[in-house]
Amino acid sequence: MASPVYKQYAVLVSSTVAFTVCFMVWMMFAILGIPIKEQLGLSETQFGILAATPVLTGSLVRVPLGIWTDRYGGRIVLVLLMLSCVLPIYLMQFATAYWHFLVIGLFVGLAGGSFSVGTPYVARWFRKDQQGLAMGVFGAGNAGSSLTKLIAPAIILAAGWQALPVAYALIMLLTAILFWLFSFSDPQHLVRHHTSLAQQWALMKNPAVLRYCQYYSVVFGGYVALALWMTKYYVGEYGFDIQHAAFLAACFSLPGGVLRALGGWLADKYGAYKVTWGVMWLCWVAFFILSYPQTTFVIQTVVGPQHFHLGLNATLFTVMLFTVGVAMAIGKASVFKFIADEFPDNIGAVSGVVGLAGGLGGFLLPILFGVLLDVSGIRSSAFMLLYGTVCVSLVWMHFSFKPVARTEESRLTQAKS
Repeated sequence: MASPVYKQYAVLVSSTVAFTVCFMVWMMFAILGIPIKEQLGLSETQFGILAATPVLTGSLVRVPLGIWTDRYGGRIVLVLLMLSCVLPIYLMQFATAYWHFLVIGLFVGLAGGSFSVGTPYVARWFRKDQQGLAMGVFGAGNAGSSLTKLIAPAIILAAGWQALPVAYALIMLLTAILFWLFSFSDPQHLVRHHTSLAQQWALMKNPAVLRYCQYYSVVFGGYVALALWMTKYYVGEYGFDIQHAAFLAACFSLPGGVLRALGGWLADKYGAYKVTWGVMWLCWVAFFILSYPQTTFVIQTVVGPQHFHLGLNATLFTVMLFTVGVAMAIGKASVFKFIADEFPDNIGAVSGVVGLAGGLGGFLLPILFGVLLDVSGIRSSAFMLLYGTVCVSLVWMHFSFKPVARTEESRLTQAKS
């Protein structure tokens, strides 16, 4: 008989691995979409829609998946979810038209709902003062986006893009089997008072839930959007080939995933409000710098015209992008620490709603990136849009979170005394 401690960490490790693979599949169009765009002659907007299609499904299913996790347990829900994605992934190799990829992408996107299953499943195996770190470790599975950027280009260059769906279908199937073998269930973790779908949607009226939706649409929605967009950005802006562009884009995706555990630890120690507030300010500054387009101008001087150029080179751009990735990783964990603190009996239900908001942000932003690029011709317009969203968020938080800040400060003071 396995000990409780062994079960705790077996669940944490197996769930994190499963979520990493699910996220890797969920983000596959970030790389796969590039050769498809060339093959089909797609516009930037069409590419944005293609890349974002799986994100839509993965977002919408988070609400019912959160309910089912509370009701039936995370183990059975997650393994069934993973198995349901295997066939659609495999069938993608036979797609030939744009609408084929969109339809199949909707089914592949189910993998993105794994977050709303794994978060409450993992959290309930740990004490309240450990939940932030545990959920942060699980959330490090966002690094699956980096794995796609490291693995997918090599597969495509070696065997063509059709080989990628075959490889990913096999990986997903093996991961589902291993997860079932090394995870556990505990009937005591099931929620006795079930939250109906109508009740869960009613949570949207709760001001606290709305605040967390707003936070997550920035830190997670922005992360997903950039993870989908940055490989193509490097190709277009700096002229890298797909393999080198994907590697540099991973400099954003990797810290944006693996450092989520750090965010959970910081939220446990300093409180979710302080950590998330600092994250938003850091993103605000970084997006302002990243949004400045490559600019060349001429100044008339006494000795004649002088030419000047302003713009980030590939190295500085990657450093700034890395900084944003770190900030978003910490912010994603701190938001869910809020949820664990305020809704301990409905973690699955609330995380489903908040995850939906974040996922919809990840769905809409790549499409808007493509529209802005088609209209303006300025690639950094993507960061201009993100800068605007953070500005709105900071103003909203300033006025709505003052009572929360005082409550959190009081709670931390009592805990230390």
